[in-house]
Amino acid sequence: MGRIILFTGKGGVGKTSVVSAHAVKSAREGVKTLLVSADMAHNIGDIFEMRIGHQPVRISENLYGLELDPDRILREEFPDAAAAFRKLMQGSGAGAAELTEYFPLPGFENLFSLLAVAKLYRSGEYDRILVDCAPVGETLSLLKLPELLSWYMEKFFPVGKTMVRFLKPLADRRYQVELPDGRAMDDIGEMHQELLKLQDLLKDPAASSVRLVCMPEKMIVEETKRCFMYLSLYRYQLDGVFINRVLPEQAEGAFLGGWRETQRQYLEELHRVFREVPVREIPWYPEEVRGMAAVGRIAGEILTDPDLFEVRARKENEYYTEIPGGYQLCLRLPGAEKGQVQVRRFSRDLDVSVDNYSRRIPLPDSLRGTEPAEILLEDGILKISFFVAGKEAAADAAGASARSGTLDPAGERGQA
Repeated sequence: MGRIILFTGKGGVGKTSVVSAHAVKSAREGVKTLLVSADMAHNIGDIFEMRIGHQPVRISENLYGLELDPDRILREEFPDAAAAFRKLMQGSGAGAAELTEYFPLPGFENLFSLLAVAKLYRSGEYDRILVDCAPVGETLSLLKLPELLSWYMEKFFPVGKTMVRFLKPLADRRYQVELPDGRAMDDIGEMHQELLKLQDLLKDPAASSVRLVCMPEKMIVEETKRCFMYLSLYRYQLDGVFINRVLPEQAEGAFLGGWRETQRQYLEELHRVFREVPVREIPWYPEEVRGMAAVGRIAGEILTDPDLFEVRARKENEYYTEIPGGYQLCLRLPGAEKGQVQVRRFSRDLDVSVDNYSRRIPLPDSLRGTEPAEILLEDGILKISFFVAGKEAAADAAGASARSGTLDPAGERGQA
């Protein structure tokens, strides 16, 4: 079975250098490896000092590079879906004249890059696919899309498909609005199936994982910690942290010595926060990381773990446990603090928000007829209890809710 490893981090931390070093290391092991750039600001060509485009290019033995063009993927892989989306946007009356077949779909560009990565994985042509993702904020927005869009498609697509079939003649004739035809709706339905497969693939720890690249600086450390929490919210598996540009112990002088002391504090914090995840420090080399020799140096001197490409950490980020009188949904949110997490019930779904990130979680059929009665945040785990109506446990939970946020079936917001 192949592996997909996604690399992300705050812009400017050297993530492209780190993922490129992984790719070189993988190829040297005799494994056919594809290094993919899913960041619109492609840099792997600069790192290896060669031209890399939208078709795989051989970099060295067993190593190939690819810079994805999401607009091209959309036009070539889902042409009718693209046309359907644009017709719907034109129907809204906003900027219709500018919406040509080459007009990008805002916010969807990198999603099609992920769909292309999944297709490459299923082809079996490459044993390892290493993805240089966009900076962390954009990557988080991207990684939540497959599940979010799948949720919307599950809820509304069957109804929408029927409505389009009946309303299309009226819309064409009376309102001069061209709705998608049956072929386009089928193409959207096919894309929905691809999204479901993508979601399953990226959240399968045996197949996919995420690795973070950071530096020992205050703002970067804080963003890296938040990223860990958000990745857990969306059920992505983090199995490695790489701290780049670490000054050597022998750094001398008031300037370098001061920086080294500052870095030491943040290094300790990162090792503490990520104690359950393999952490590797990468020194600040005196020369620019550019060219095969420089990348190979990192691969040979730093990436020496024999299990570097194995699943090195696996935690269940979402699970249910049976409790007296009901069930408890547990979500791992490392680093989350009380008041930072909010929970809201919508019919059969649960909306969990952490800061500006939200996830809509469909509840299983076994929880029909139950009401969430208690919300606790303990040791980085959000615990949401559901008690079967009419049982003694429900009454007990009402009393226990005094020490936590509560949630009633009317949809009021609960806070941990």
